[in-house]
Amino acid sequence: MAVKAIFPGSFDPPTFGHLNLIERSHPFFAELHVVIAVNKNKQTLFSPDERRSMLAELVAPWKNVTVALHDRLIVEYAREHCIRVLLRGIRNIEDFAHEFDISLMNRALDSRVETFFIPTDQRFFVLKSSAIKEIASFGGDVSAMVPPLIADALKNKFAPR
Repeated sequence: MAVKAIFPGSFDPPTFGHLNLIERSHPFFAELHVVIAVNKNKQTLFSPDERRSMLAELVAPWKNVTVALHDRLIVEYAREHCIRVLLRGIRNIEDFAHEFDISLMNRALDSRVETFFIPTDQRFFVLKSSAIKEIASFGGDVSAMVPPLIADALKNKFAPR
């Protein structure tokens, strides 16, 4: 049986941590769907289309990885695409507690969906999209935290108008 997985998130912006998780996990699955959550109630720096475009370019080397937008429950995406595995990266115990609660909720919504937790590579455990955006907003150097494509996009977002 070919196993497919979903790596959901807001990816606002995509970080080296996100890419590391994709790179480490994609060989284990026939397909890995990177699913960008579109939440109209959440303020994001980059539009859904901008995030999809950036991620599509970043994951292009991995032929079994696709990028999609989704504006409903992630278990609905899983059901529509016959996917039973959700991947979640965890940096610390607080992440685990939060993600564990979400995994229980997802399992209650669809008992066929399993969540696999992947610890973040030590090099990236401090990377948080919100912190990266804050550093970039003050003109700080984020080149060690995000790929050049993303660093340039952040510079453009925060450039004086």
